[in-house]
Amino acid sequence: MELTKQSLTELKRLLKRVEAEIERRANSAKKDVLKKVNKLVSEAGLSLGDLIGDDKKPARKAAKPRTGAAKPGRKAAVRKTVGTPKYRNPANTAQTWTGHGRKPGWVAEWLASGKALAELEIR
Repeated sequence: MELTKQSLTELKRLLKRVEAEIERRANSAKKDVLKKVNKLVSEAGLSLGDLIGDDKKPARKAAKPRTGAAKPGRKAAVRKTVGTPKYRNPANTAQTWTGHGRKPGWVAEWLASGKALAELEIR
């Protein structure tokens, strides 16, 4: 088929046919994959909802308030607190770091460039 000899109307008609065929084949491929997945899931004794986490599961009951002492063998719940920022990114002052835990990317880049951590300290 020589496209350069086709009129604009013919090319537009051809484009619509090509787009429709692409959509039909994509839908067919999706259906085939879904059939295969359903077969594998059912052979495993599961449902697709089990596999992807079905939202139709009943809501969990609200936890009862704790009274009395903690059960033996269990650690008390530890509340995490947000620390006071100790370092600030000079390029973006909204980015801060407490100095605890993993270094943010901007701190790692700063140090990799040979600059001192003390230069980032909030005074």
